[in-house]
Amino acid sequence: MLKETLNGLNLPKFPFGMPIEEAKNTMLGVLLEEEYGVLPNRETSLSWEPVSEEENFAAGKAILRTVNITAQFETGAFTFPVRAAVPKGKKKVPFFVHINFRPDVPDRYEPTEEIIDSGFAVLSFCYKEVTSDDADFSNGVSPFLLGANEQVRPNDCGKIAMWAWAASRVLDYAETLPELDPNRAMAVGHSRLGKTALLAGAQDTRFALAISNDSGCSGAAITRGKQGERVEDICSRLGYWFCKNYEKYRGKEDDMPFDQHFLLAAIAPRKVYVASAAEDLWADPDFEFLSCVMAGDYFEHYGQKGFVYSDRFPAAGEKLHKGNVAYHKRGGTHFLSREDWRLFMEYAKTI
Repeated sequence: MLKETLNGLNLPKFPFGMPIEEAKNTMLGVLLEEEYGVLPNRETSLSWEPVSEEENFAAGKAILRTVNITAQFETGAFTFPVRAAVPKGKKKVPFFVHINFRPDVPDRYEPTEEIIDSGFAVLSFCYKEVTSDDADFSNGVSPFLLGANEQVRPNDCGKIAMWAWAASRVLDYAETLPELDPNRAMAVGHSRLGKTALLAGAQDTRFALAISNDSGCSGAAITRGKQGERVEDICSRLGYWFCKNYEKYRGKEDDMPFDQHFLLAAIAPRKVYVASAAEDLWADPDFEFLSCVMAGDYFEHYGQKGFVYSDRFPAAGEKLHKGNVAYHKRGGTHFLSREDWRLFMEYAKTI
């Protein structure tokens, strides 16, 4: 049933017939050129400076550090803060890089104490402390990455690629902490920041797992045929998230030389997790699920365990954790809940 639905969408085919790394670079290259944009400039060096430390965070079970990360560019320096909550007395702790909407720790989207109690560390940053969530490219890291105060070239990166850049810089800092296990780093985000987590996971192979929560259009969900938000909708309101080339596909999604199954597949052979909410029809949980089905075929083609599922759309409350592509559908609306985190951590313990 599901494959018949997918066949009717005329999706671009995976670039089978080449080694997995070459196939990944082919898909990612198209996504960057036509959707998210490329970073014209890169930092020349990185440094970090402690700001504060709370020794008895989470009832004394963890240390909470705030650290400023500074990236040096040819045109100047940019600094943003990261907050690292790390369990005490443990070694080689797996950890999440949480791309969050707010700087708060804990936060309504981050149950930090529960994460600590489950044996994980979490390093979080507020996306607006990297660059604003609007069409202004003159603030934050934007002018350093673009080399200008605006997107000049049609493939110049949008804001999602910039937030993904920051997630990798947090990972750079995490690798300096001996308490953390660099082989079990995981990127996680919700909604627009779920799109960001997937892009970070596709570009940075140091992430063992990329987790998308309710990322929908231009994130985990296949675009062709989906309900709710489409390219026309997202570009008319939030086009600055993407490169200018993406505008070409407003109302012309069948012309895209890619779809979002490429993004999930580009994370192979590492792991990817997509979470949906049953009532989040704007994101379209069914087409987020179908993207997992497609990505699972890619993993299996290259000898990896793919997506283990039944040939039907899942009901609210179902989890599918047996493959390198994982999924759950939570009841309720567009939100990053403790239930979502509990399931993410359950799966993450298999890494």
